[in-house]
Amino acid sequence: MSFLKKIFSLEKKETLDKGLEKSKTSFLNKLSKAVAGKSKVDDEVLDNLEEVLVTSDVGVNTTLKIIERIEARVAKDKYLGTDELNRILREEIAALLSETNPDSYREGEATEFTIPQDNKPYVIMVVGVNGVGKTTTIGKLAYQFKKQGLNVVLGAADTFRAAAIDQLQIWADRVDVPMIKQDMGSDPASVAFDTLQSAVTQNADVVIIDTAGRLHNKVNLMNELTKIKRVMHKVVNDAPHEVLLILDGSTGQNAFEQAKQFSAATEITSLAVTKLDGTAKGGVVIGISDQFQIPVKYIGVGEGLEDLQVFNKYEFVDSFFK
Repeated sequence: MSFLKKIFSLEKKETLDKGLEKSKTSFLNKLSKAVAGKSKVDDEVLDNLEEVLVTSDVGVNTTLKIIERIEARVAKDKYLGTDELNRILREEIAALLSETNPDSYREGEATEFTIPQDNKPYVIMVVGVNGVGKTTTIGKLAYQFKKQGLNVVLGAADTFRAAAIDQLQIWADRVDVPMIKQDMGSDPASVAFDTLQSAVTQNADVVIIDTAGRLHNKVNLMNELTKIKRVMHKVVNDAPHEVLLILDGSTGQNAFEQAKQFSAATEITSLAVTKLDGTAKGGVVIGISDQFQIPVKYIGVGEGLEDLQVFNKYEFVDSFFK
């Protein structure tokens, strides 16, 4: 189809296809049951389709939008065969995501790990609750940026857990990038300050700062993140340039709730959805991409270093309905 911009490399597309296999199989199995014995899309099929989308973690609001679009298509075409439903869904969802978030990427830019050229160092503050794949995502991001020839510095400002500092050190060693840290219990803002000072001295291109994500006390979280930002400004004007929220795709609707909670605690500018390869809840990416005025920038579709991908909505929808 014309909207499917084949701009991924074949290897990346195969990785994406494989990573979404569980989600795709689950969805298509439900879809085939929803249209069993039916030759055309009617009210009953649409009701069944609505249930399929909701139970595939697309989310109620986004599901209703999709159903409305299919209804409009049926009214316009007069007759729509159930054999065409997969293709129509693919087209309408891709079109919906393009309309709801048209500026998330410029044409042809959504396949590589790039940073704006006018900020050096470009500072990314990473937030997210424990267990969502935050440290792993930071490590893979560092790897991808370094692969682009960029100088990367990591900052271990999640000083609440000793394990967080240790885990980030493992990734820093693995990717072979410098990491700034202090002892557990240190002031996270102090770590961020030291990290940015070191990055400026090293003429770094990218700084990635890990932070603690303790949602059970949102006020403390908000105060801590605000303080970290304020201290960053003293070293690098306008830092952080990006606040990246990591969400675990395998938690389905809980990922929606975390996005809401973190958005209330601090300004989030981009999202990464991880662990999509081990779950049938990949539809959550469609809902999150539609519902939040924050672009999904990265998705995790496997354990390997190369399995963090820049999110491209066209390729994602293509793989989901393939």
